[in-house]
Amino acid sequence: MIEGRVVGELESNCYLFVCDETKKAAIIDPGGDGVMIYHWVLEKGVEVEYILLTHGHIDHIAAVDELRHLLKAKVAIHTADAEMLTNPQYNQSIYIGFPVAFEPADILLNDGDVINVGKENLKVISTPGHSLGGVCFLTREGLFSGDTLFSGSIGRTDLRGGSLKQLLNSVRQKLFVLPADTRVFPGHMDETTIARELAFNPFFY
Repeated sequence: MIEGRVVGELESNCYLFVCDETKKAAIIDPGGDGVMIYHWVLEKGVEVEYILLTHGHIDHIAAVDELRHLLKAKVAIHTADAEMLTNPQYNQSIYIGFPVAFEPADILLNDGDVINVGKENLKVISTPGHSLGGVCFLTREGLFSGDTLFSGSIGRTDLRGGSLKQLLNSVRQKLFVLPADTRVFPGHMDETTIARELAFNPFFY
């Protein structure tokens, strides 16, 4: 089961990924509204084992510490973005008026890692370009693309660690090789598919 909700002042997509058989779960990108997310988990009656981060910008991590303590869940981020949790300048919170340093991650991810959630799994795909350690999570239900790939767009590349060339290469080499009917659950805006982005995303014409 995959459900998404828009959270935080910057309106990021937060996802709840659940193994229907075991009711084990992961939260992906809790970018704010921690109390709402907590009650969402309680309503679903699931056990959250992991908080998975596609990258370390504040609009995707704002509720990390609140939820990790409420849910006793482990936080995972790519090695190259690990410092973004603990450095307000790197996670951009210093630039929007409320600098926040979070606790370090419990798990450091690398390309190809597999995270087991009950009897389901998520494969880590390293897609740098929006940030140094940006990743996507691939499941049998679809792809959580963070700020790598959006419906009709891509993530910005003007922040620390960003590179337009690298981001375009990440999408072409890592995402556009997936089956065309792969559902894409992005960090902002609406769900899309690989086929739709291959056909209509203006950054790849």
